[in-house]
Amino acid sequence: METLMAILIGLALSATVGFRIFTPLLITGIFERVDWITLSEGFSWVGSTPALIAFGAAMIFEILVNYIPAVGSFMKLISTPVAALAGILLTASFIGDMNPFLEWAIAIIGGGGVATASHSTLTAVKGVSDTALMGPAVSVAEDLTATVAPILIFIVPLLAIVFLLGMAAIIFRLYKRFLYQRSPSP
Repeated sequence: METLMAILIGLALSATVGFRIFTPLLITGIFERVDWITLSEGFSWVGSTPALIAFGAAMIFEILVNYIPAVGSFMKLISTPVAALAGILLTASFIGDMNPFLEWAIAIIGGGGVATASHSTLTAVKGVSDTALMGPAVSVAEDLTATVAPILIFIVPLLAIVFLLGMAAIIFRLYKRFLYQRSPSP
């Protein structure tokens, strides 16, 4: 059960990467640094001073850029591979005591896939919101979600399940809406 919960926490954190790539990494590093969480063997560097400085600087840059509509949308588009890597890292950092092949398969397929799906969905939302002049409001919502969700997931791990289910429902609804809009009218 502990391994399953670790996988779910890793996947939920990977989903938060879709909102802001570096905020969940920074929060994870801070929680690791103050010993509120324990990451898998080999991932304690996430809480090191150089990593925290790098994550913090990248987070500030990412947040500032996202408040410039055209630049924010462009950065979201080109940062999808980075989001996938961050999702892989976050998922792998929580899975321990498992066959390495299985651990990395879950991290790459699950963590990278969830991060890419949430990031791609939010990239599409960001493009539409910028067109509708709602970009700053969406950016604030992204900032809040990327900050509050990881903290709540660490405090109440069962919220990882709720967050994953919520993200899956949102992505599914947006996907259905996209397919409906693309289907030819009779």
